[in-house]
Amino acid sequence: MILGVLLTSLHQATEAAVPVTIGVFVDRAVATGDVEPLIWCVLMLFALFALLSNAWKLGARQIVRAIEYETHELRLEISRRVLDPRGQRTGLRSGELLSIATSDAEKTALVMRAVSVGCAASTALIVSSVSLLLVDVPLGIGVLIGVPLVVLGIQALSPLLTRRTSTQQEAVAQTTALATDLVGGLRTLRGIGAQHNAAARYRHSSQTTLRATLRAVSTAGLQDGVSAALSGLLLAAVAGVAGWFALSGRISIGELIAVVGLAQFIAEPVGTLGYASQVLAMSRASAGRLASVLSSPPLVSSGTATVVDPSKPLLQLEGVSYKTLSSFDLDLRSGESVGVLCYDPRDADALLTVVGGRTSEHSGVVRVGGVTIDELDIDALRNTVLLERHDTDLFEGTLRSNLLVESPSLEHVMTAAGAADLIDELDRPLADRGQALSGGQRQRLGLARALLASPPLLVLHDPSTAVDAVTEELLAEGLAEVRSGLTTLVLTSSPALLGKMDRVLVLADGVVVTEGLHAELADSDAAYQEAVLR
Repeated sequence: MILGVLLTSLHQATEAAVPVTIGVFVDRAVATGDVEPLIWCVLMLFALFALLSNAWKLGARQIVRAIEYETHELRLEISRRVLDPRGQRTGLRSGELLSIATSDAEKTALVMRAVSVGCAASTALIVSSVSLLLVDVPLGIGVLIGVPLVVLGIQALSPLLTRRTSTQQEAVAQTTALATDLVGGLRTLRGIGAQHNAAARYRHSSQTTLRATLRAVSTAGLQDGVSAALSGLLLAAVAGVAGWFALSGRISIGELIAVVGLAQFIAEPVGTLGYASQVLAMSRASAGRLASVLSSPPLVSSGTATVVDPSKPLLQLEGVSYKTLSSFDLDLRSGESVGVLCYDPRDADALLTVVGGRTSEHSGVVRVGGVTIDELDIDALRNTVLLERHDTDLFEGTLRSNLLVESPSLEHVMTAAGAADLIDELDRPLADRGQALSGGQRQRLGLARALLASPPLLVLHDPSTAVDAVTEELLAEGLAEVRSGLTTLVLTSSPALLGKMDRVLVLADGVVVTEGLHAELADSDAAYQEAVLR
């Protein structure tokens, strides 16, 4: 960055020296008719243009490298923050975070362009002002007074431009988030016939973004106009005064040419300062959004303990209250399989959030292997407790790459997960999110991935909602076989899965209302029968 600023400043300094050199050329060679000064002036111009062209080429290359590197680093930093296993409290949707990680990171890094061109333009103005002072002191003083006034006039619009740019970027992020949500839920929207309402909502958001963009662009255009007008007035004033001085014999013809050339040249760095001001305003707005993500506190804290006690219950909840849960207790011993039936889906969501260590806002105590979840290192927690929800995330690549684990028992585990039909297609390429697969195939592939990871505690949420009854029975048998001797917690209403559990807990209104074997509950509990038996 420093090297780029020095080289681009050298370029602007040599550009400012061009009209001065031409003025000297007129006075020393053309006016006198001497050949030797003419040769020296030509050689000087040749060297000057060679220097300024190479300084610009090398300097611009350094600035672009610095900007691209900084953009890359900012994107990595945002990605690390968003993917932090502790979570983040930004309150932003995926589309908004995507917009910040791409567009805002790029615009924030452009502050380096604003700084570099601003320094180069300032160098040009300093060289031009000094040259004018050497020609005529009043002219130089007039430029030294006039240029700051022009710059201040340009800067007066910067706060308005920053506000409107920030509003425009927020509107773009919201529209991007809405588009991401609509694309992800397109099948569902079509299924319920809501695609027209969704399109109308997106159209309204897009029009709001368009209006915000037009306001920001209009302000930028006004700033450009003010910059050009003030620069032109300054040029006219300097050229007029210099012409009068030449007519009165106060300065020579060569000096007049140098002064007019410098006055005309000054319009370029003044305009560049206006451009730098626009870029700075845009970068400041993006930097604020970027900083809001980077400074957001994590959802949960991470302790320092990295080892759990295998002699203690692998999962223990004592008097846990969170959202709809009320004084919930659970002891999950090592090697035990426990099913949980929640009459209210909100109870299931609350329990999964607590067990997965994705909140610190609950009351009561949660222990993993005898260590409270707040004291356990977040990586140790993730290595001990694997939470697999029914909505599986898949990525571009192949089926094999989405499984993440190469294992001699790969085919056996896939069969146990009810995904035997996908064994011959492991090297099949997948589109984004596995859109070419059915919902049941995606769900079974996610279950196979979880089983292959073989965590000490596997927590499953409705792993069979998208499969038929026959596959569900095979999946239940396979899960019991693969997880034999390991600890498993399954939140489901599937009778096939509940029938394979060592015991079943039933939650209603956030508390455990009954507990027992599936067969016993199915025979004696009418509410259980209604919720489970099909």
